[in-house]
Amino acid sequence: MKDVVHIGTRTEPFVDGWLIEEMRGGAGLKLHEPVRREVVLELNSPYEWSGSAYFTVFRDVDQIRMYHRGGPSTNYAESTDGIHFTKPRLGLFEVTGTKENNAVLLDDGTHNFFVFRDENPDAPAEEQYKGIGSIAPDNLLAFNSPDGIHWKRMGEGPLDITGSFDSLNVAFWDPRQRRYRMFSRFFDDEVRAIQSCSSEDFAHWTKPVPHQYGEGVPHEQLYTNATIPCPGAEHILLSFPKRFVPERTKDIDGMEQPREGVSDAVFMSSRDGVHWDRPFMEAWLRPGPDPRNWTHRSNMPAHGIIETAPSEWSMYVSEHYCWPTSRLRRVTVRQLGIASVNAGYGGGEFITRPVTFDGGQLLLNYSTSAVGSVQVEVQDEGGKPIEGYALSDMEPLFGDEFDEPVVWKGESDLSALAGRPVRLCFALKAADLFSLRTACGR
Repeated sequence: MKDVVHIGTRTEPFVDGWLIEEMRGGAGLKLHEPVRREVVLELNSPYEWSGSAYFTVFRDVDQIRMYHRGGPSTNYAESTDGIHFTKPRLGLFEVTGTKENNAVLLDDGTHNFFVFRDENPDAPAEEQYKGIGSIAPDNLLAFNSPDGIHWKRMGEGPLDITGSFDSLNVAFWDPRQRRYRMFSRFFDDEVRAIQSCSSEDFAHWTKPVPHQYGEGVPHEQLYTNATIPCPGAEHILLSFPKRFVPERTKDIDGMEQPREGVSDAVFMSSRDGVHWDRPFMEAWLRPGPDPRNWTHRSNMPAHGIIETAPSEWSMYVSEHYCWPTSRLRRVTVRQLGIASVNAGYGGGEFITRPVTFDGGQLLLNYSTSAVGSVQVEVQDEGGKPIEGYALSDMEPLFGDEFDEPVVWKGESDLSALAGRPVRLCFALKAADLFSLRTACGR
């Protein structure tokens, strides 16, 4: 039996089996593929390169910022809605004979420059934005900026971190650990892999630790990592690596010279940044029917998740790498809807590990078919239904809701059980349960 855990009032998405102790019937974890939407950025300016890549997107107060490799420079775009992006003419650097461009960095670090807004409350005003970028594959430089546009190097030389940094390496401030965290690439027996390290000052970093996976997880080429704290459940890290398959190559009509490899995107999650859950071996995003996405290094997820509607997350993926039509496309997923516990028409159940909580209501993010349903039973630590909270005391939920309170016998109040170890037994039919949380009040 798993130990009792305190979940307080935090949101728990079902991206892993951490909260689950037992599955019954047809219940199981399910990965949800994103929906491809419109192209948001075409890389067709005279000073941009068809091999533009390594996109970073994040919300910054009243605008959305985007950075990417544009060739010899790091280029910048911005948006107010996450759908329509513009390329401001900044006039900072001359690229291919003109300053009429959106370049924010030239030369060192531009191959794979990654940018984030520093949420460290002690960060000086002139260092509100930070970045990392490589020179040669084995050296990583640090940068800072007061405005996200004008950048300068931090320190005299490369960071004292070992790795092979020839892809997008990511970093961010973790308020729970009160440290910066970095997720970077290295080679593990000639296979592209991911490692992590941390720092208190963005200058001195711990020795990188390779990702650790469960038994049976294959040794695959993970080209990038796109690691990010889960919005609304930041105690969980989400990662969307581009999976590279160099031994497969398609000869596509119109391609001058086929380059080795095809790729898709996969998904994994972690609660400590070192041990990673990969319950899904299938792709999170397939190349699809577009033949130009079946050529090398396409289908690379950008770093970032943007809420573009109350129930919608937008993410971005690069397409047509090294084609004249190189571009970035928006994809959407349900809020907290990367994965779920699912049961088909035949139904299924799952039981959580023993938990304690602080809230007075249980709120669910779920979706059913017209004949589907979700029911919840609250059990004591030994698995016995608590009076008044049995499955038979609850009218089945159905529909498509993002924060629906559970009601037993006309009452949703759970405050009498707060702080007491309990189990939750879910009965699902033709339904997906994406996340749960408890909330204070009634």
